[in-house]
Amino acid sequence: MKKLLFAFIIISLFMSTWTLSSAESEKPDYEKYGRIATSVVKEDFPDEEVVEYQYTGRQKVSPTDVTDSFTFQVNENGKPVTLTVKVTHSLDNKRTLSLTVEEKRG
Repeated sequence: MKKLLFAFIIISLFMSTWTLSSAESEKPDYEKYGRIATSVVKEDFPDEEVVEYQYTGRQKVSPTDVTDSFTFQVNENGKPVTLTVKVTHSLDNKRTLSLTVEEKRG
């Protein structure tokens, strides 16, 4: 009985460690589109520093397509500029369908 209990504890520890390590190694599926959004902002504001960056969520636009939104805070000549980058893409083939940038000054 003790051997069976010991084997069960060892297997449980192994499974919990494996589950944690596999969860940590998975990247969020919006990460790719965050890199694309960051590249667009850096291209539009090449000499300005991105002060803040935030993933603001996902909207489902069709059964296969979603829009991921990212908000950036940039200081342009000392004045704050807020940019919202929306990347619409297919969940099926992981390709970008459209990208929009909305700018708000002040």
